[in-house]
Amino acid sequence: MTSSSHEGVSQFIGVGERLQVSMMNYCSTRGGVCGWDFKDVLFSGYAPDGGMFMPEDIPVLSPDTLRSWKGLSYTQVVVEVAALFVSTQLIPRGDLEVLVGEALSSFSVPEVVRIAQLKGGLSVLELFHGLTLAFKDLAMTCTVHFLNYFLRKENRRATVLVGTSGDTGGSAIQNAKGLPGLDVVVVYPQGRITPVQEKHMTSCMEDNVHVFAADGSSDDIDQPLRRLFADQELVKSHGLMSLNSVNWSRVMIQLAHFIYAYLELSGMEQNESTAALPEMEVVVPTGGAGNIAAGYIVKQMGLPLKLVAMVNSNDIVHRTVIAGDFSMAANVTQTLASAIDIQDPYNMERVFWLLLGKDGAAVKAMMEEFQHSHRHLLPENHRRLLSQVLSTGSVSDEGILETMRRVWEENQYMLCPHSAVAVWHHYHCSHNPGINRCYVATASPAKFQAAVEKAGLTFDLPEAVLVLEKLPTRYQNLERSQNWCKDWEDRLREHIQSVGRARTRETYYS
Repeated sequence: MTSSSHEGVSQFIGVGERLQVSMMNYCSTRGGVCGWDFKDVLFSGYAPDGGMFMPEDIPVLSPDTLRSWKGLSYTQVVVEVAALFVSTQLIPRGDLEVLVGEALSSFSVPEVVRIAQLKGGLSVLELFHGLTLAFKDLAMTCTVHFLNYFLRKENRRATVLVGTSGDTGGSAIQNAKGLPGLDVVVVYPQGRITPVQEKHMTSCMEDNVHVFAADGSSDDIDQPLRRLFADQELVKSHGLMSLNSVNWSRVMIQLAHFIYAYLELSGMEQNESTAALPEMEVVVPTGGAGNIAAGYIVKQMGLPLKLVAMVNSNDIVHRTVIAGDFSMAANVTQTLASAIDIQDPYNMERVFWLLLGKDGAAVKAMMEEFQHSHRHLLPENHRRLLSQVLSTGSVSDEGILETMRRVWEENQYMLCPHSAVAVWHHYHCSHNPGINRCYVATASPAKFQAAVEKAGLTFDLPEAVLVLEKLPTRYQNLERSQNWCKDWEDRLREHIQSVGRARTRETYYS
């Protein structure tokens, strides 16, 4: 195993291939911050300069290391991945194994994630067997366990602030509810998510959970949240942090999705040990682009992946790749794949940073222009670079329904509408027969019953979903005023400060 950048910056210690980094520093994509460690970035949101945290060095996995990982369970792969980015001084290897093992022990299938092999070479990576039936649970539960580890050691508290397009909020709440020292403030777009997604948030009565329903889109919600994270006094005095995929820990765990899929599906074991690693195509439904950022990092780590990002009618990522048009539409379009109804794919900033050779100044100029005008035209040479590492496609609601029906008719297998956005590619795009493919299923169809019914299909809801209907709810409204962004910012700041005052005299861990 080697470091991809400065000699000596990332060093690994351990026995054989079971290694852990002895030092790993993080920097902002906008160049204004460097030298932070994993704990620093874990307890943060956006970087102080408005950028997003990334490792200063991307470790490269040798073919021999990858071959030695063949046969590892998903949980073991997560440990190996985390050990590349979390230094042994912060979380020793033994503690890391315990934390990840505990985090992933509550999933409904023993293997944590499952691969469905369907007709016509259709391989579906099921990432939705956690508490809230969505892929967010995998990274969220690990991240919350990391947080709790440090909070216990230091007997301190933190406040999590989360904006959600549907799944992230519920996952944050269900994985963090009841934890001493951690308050969770979640804002969701009222009327734009499914009843199951909403109940995963509003039915939680624990004292450390605070839910707000906003009259707007998830992109609207991001605006006051960015302002709150830019308030360094608020951030420092209340331990304010994010559990969106803004948080590096979330993206870090998502690296394991791609590596595990590659180990299981690439056919690498059929190659001679001296042969080049085989390519594999991974197709993901895309909203905030967290999985795309993770996939691109994995490419930089040495895995020969062909990445495909599939979007719904909110097609900014698709337009960026094919035409360099990184611009927001006037409004977010509501689709059947509601969790990816996003016009501001904020993790593309991480992609641009890697694409431009870690040029923080260039990324800063690009993203500040985008935040100011909601548009940026990529120069053709940049667009061409992007198209070499990422292919894209856009799927309509009718395409989603057609795919759900076809997969059911041919396999008696039910997709959620987001997973159908990815799998549409299988039926409509040509493939190289020499390259294995994997389609990422991000959520259970149980969360999207209206879409299932619209496709003319039926699905027996699991008991975990049925019980939600009977639970009481609790939340506060953020209404749409003339100056709504400032009003929401003020309201949330006041609530965070109020919670902080109430917690001041408490002992969090004994």
